[in-house]
Amino acid sequence: MIKGNFDIPLDFLQTSTPPMIGVDISSSSVKLLELSQAPKKGGLVVERYAIEPLSSDAVSDGNINNLDAVSEALQRAWKRMGTRIRNVSLALPAATVISKKIMLPAGLREDDLEYQVETEANQYIPFALDEVNLDFQVLGPSPTNPEEIEVLLAASRKVNVEDRVAAAQAAGLRTVVMDVEPYAAEAAFEQIRSQLPGGAADQCIAVVDIGASVMNVNVLRNGQSVYTRDQQVGGAQLTQQIQAA
Repeated sequence: MIKGNFDIPLDFLQTSTPPMIGVDISSSSVKLLELSQAPKKGGLVVERYAIEPLSSDAVSDGNINNLDAVSEALQRAWKRMGTRIRNVSLALPAATVISKKIMLPAGLREDDLEYQVETEANQYIPFALDEVNLDFQVLGPSPTNPEEIEVLLAASRKVNVEDRVAAAQAAGLRTVVMDVEPYAAEAAFEQIRSQLPGGAADQCIAVVDIGASVMNVNVLRNGQSVYTRDQQVGGAQLTQQIQAA
């Protein structure tokens, strides 16, 4: 559903998608995962996965520095999986995305809503709108004013999106969803939420993703992110400290 000023795919809250492979591009590797629906309602099964390492300078701080290296790693991983699916879902690191919850009048038509979102975006995005991909999602009625709705606004510089799409395309893959990593974590959490006592209602749950060089902490309450933060520490540093001890 993301649109670049409503024309580029950044579908971080899409509700219905075709079969696809999940792709994670990190500073140390690319990871591909294919899931299928389990016979038991609500369950998921890992069908295939593959991991391909990246050179230390291929990706840094969420930015792709060596597009060829990333696309070649994606192609090798896809071939190793042995799948026919070429549609992929990618995600942007939180550090490359500006997110903001805003309040707008309820009852707006879709085109009026898009206009209002773009107007509001000018206040929060420190770039010209023609330099960013912009998306929004209506979250529901305002908790404080019944005449307003709460809208989640997300924007990222076009180069962040286009580099990932280009890397996938060069590997023979088609990007159908561009998510945002904290929102992807929320969606994944919803798959297991029912397994927690009381469905984790009115509880704060921390989802921690420890990568090679970055650790992301995302605190959720009732399925909504209330805090997210990236820390520049990960498994590689821990391994080095253990070796040096």
